[in-house]
Formats: sequence, C-alpha cells, structure tokens
Amino acid sequence: MGIGKKTKHVGEIAEGKTKETTGQAVGNESLRLKGKAEKIKGKVKHAAEKARDTLKHG
Repeated sequence: MGIGKKTKHVGEIAEGKTKETTGQAVGNESLRLKGKAEKIKGKVKHAAEKARDTLKHG
C-alpha cells in the first residue's frame, strides 16, 4: 500500500470520526450520520488497499 493512499484513508477515517463526534455533541443527527458514513468509507477503502497489497506481495 502506498503511503499516500494509506495516509488519505486514515485521514478520511479521522475526519469522519471528528464529524461524528461533533454531530453527537451538538445534537446534529445529520452531521453525525455523515461523519459515520465517511468513517466507514475510509475503513472500507483502507481494508481494500490492504487486501490488494497482500495479494500483490503474497
């Protein structure tokens, strides 16, 4: 996995978590759900990159 892609996916996860936490703290359900979706999207992309890397080197 390239360091650039790894950093990007980890960034998406962190940004999603921040939005989710902020939405929950201020009572904004829409922001919380957007953050949760973004966090999940980052985790899925990260897992796909890890799987691709494993297949490439395995």
